[in-house]
Amino acid sequence: MTLPSVAEMRTIGIPVVHAVTTDDIVSRPDFIDTACAIMRILGARGALHLRASRLTGARLLSLAEGLAAAQSLTGAWLIVNDRVDIALVSGARGTQLTSRSLVTGDARLVAPGLAIGASVHDAEEGRLAIAAGADWLVAPRTSPRAATATEASRRAGWVTALARSTSVPILAIGGVQIDHVAALRASGMQGVAVIRGIWDAANAEQAASDYLSAYDHVGE
Repeated sequence: MTLPSVAEMRTIGIPVVHAVTTDDIVSRPDFIDTACAIMRILGARGALHLRASRLTGARLLSLAEGLAAAQSLTGAWLIVNDRVDIALVSGARGTQLTSRSLVTGDARLVAPGLAIGASVHDAEEGRLAIAAGADWLVAPRTSPRAATATEASRRAGWVTALARSTSVPILAIGGVQIDHVAALRASGMQGVAVIRGIWDAANAEQAASDYLSAYDHVGE
């Protein structure tokens, strides 16, 4: 299966459900099998983010190469977080940049063929990443520093405002549950990034399918 170029990706759109890993998740004995199953269920409308800050570069590359093979078979995107070099070497579809990574503009220079996402925490970070060429943003669903739910909603208002002022897709992350999807889409989010809601579910494949169905149902 041939994956789209960056130019084609901007036309057809990025995946809407992103399954994001942690160090604990990638250490599970059944990780590769589960990851491949999730990628098969999501297909081209989903992505798997390989995020594991404690792994050695060699181990991260080994996992990325295995998942890149699944990417070719399923159409789901493999996105490597932080490590642009490993994304390039492994054949991943894209990379997710954080505060640990290259800035968006530098990543675009060294990896023009990669789809590039940027994790942002306020409106200024978002605007800078968009100006530098980010293909999508990942932003917190609510403010993690807020003392109350009301304050969290107010402090996360910048995400909604930014989503409504740009054509660059913004994905919500941070405890996103299936029953949050409708409200997130209504607020302008164009996708969700999920950790525990998929990986800690009794059936990860079914959970991935349920998130995708919830996203599609809102659009009907």
